[in-house]
Amino acid sequence: MKNVIGIGSALVDILTRIDNDDILKELDIRKGSMHLVDEKSTAIIEKRLENYESSMAPGGSAANTIHALSKMGIESGFISFIGKDEIGKFFENSMSSVGVKSYLFHTDTASGTARTIISADGERTFATNLGASLELNERVITSDIFKQWDYCYVEGYLIANKPVFVKTISTAKACGCKVVLDLASFNVVEENRDFLNELLPQIDIIFANEEEAKALTLMSAEESLHYIAEKVEIAVVKVGKNGSLIKRGNEVVQIGCNKIDVVDTTGAGDMYAAGFLYGLINDYDLESCGIIGNHLAESIIQVIGAKMDEERWEMFKKNLRN
Repeated sequence: MKNVIGIGSALVDILTRIDNDDILKELDIRKGSMHLVDEKSTAIIEKRLENYESSMAPGGSAANTIHALSKMGIESGFISFIGKDEIGKFFENSMSSVGVKSYLFHTDTASGTARTIISADGERTFATNLGASLELNERVITSDIFKQWDYCYVEGYLIANKPVFVKTISTAKACGCKVVLDLASFNVVEENRDFLNELLPQIDIIFANEEEAKALTLMSAEESLHYIAEKVEIAVVKVGKNGSLIKRGNEVVQIGCNKIDVVDTTGAGDMYAAGFLYGLINDYDLESCGIIGNHLAESIIQVIGAKMDEERWEMFKKNLRN
């Protein structure tokens, strides 16, 4: 069976539910986006949210997808940097506990965190301090790693580190890997539109939500699907409650979704990608891949954070077998 290696930020999510979006305005953070913050900004955010209950969970966009793939029995690996601290240990233990082969490099810099602010409607907004993940560098991107893997899953947030982003894609392609890119966040795409459009022909599979697709192409979801699919092997555009659009060559599939009570959308896109890739690796047709992706995303939005408990995983696996 084919395997997948991911690369991106090794983060621990600090999840906080808020009852009023005015807090986001106070903090000058755009709802639904991802903002990179420094230590000073992190301290201000923590102070403002100190009276709200918070919880901690291993996170990072690509890491979430890789963690889920490993839970589903797909051989998986992950490349990143972590600090020599408790948060780093927490992250590393979480990945190893599900069998992920970790290429985690240790540094004296504190491990990265993502303050995940969850609005009453379940929408999540990220204030991310990348910490040790910022030390991810070209020297650790080697063919010795990638030649062992069939798919390379890259998170869109890695675009912030263009030398690593470009070398990852070129090295993976040279080693025969199919490159999978999740666009991650509309504001990241907006800031790097031209760069991403130039790079599209080097990507094999693209995942984007409606806002990210529009930020990339300045088109509607359906128009974006056709535009992206002309450049890559498989294009996937997720359209929220309307499901997802998938295109490979001349084949177009639309997947609907079930009506779900949303608790927290954290990790929904990451889980969709994991479910879709699971189907692809098992040679399922595009419709089945999309259905599995949707089911896994629907499972995760019913809990706080991007990780499900064992009971939910067993329920998902039972449905998968059926």
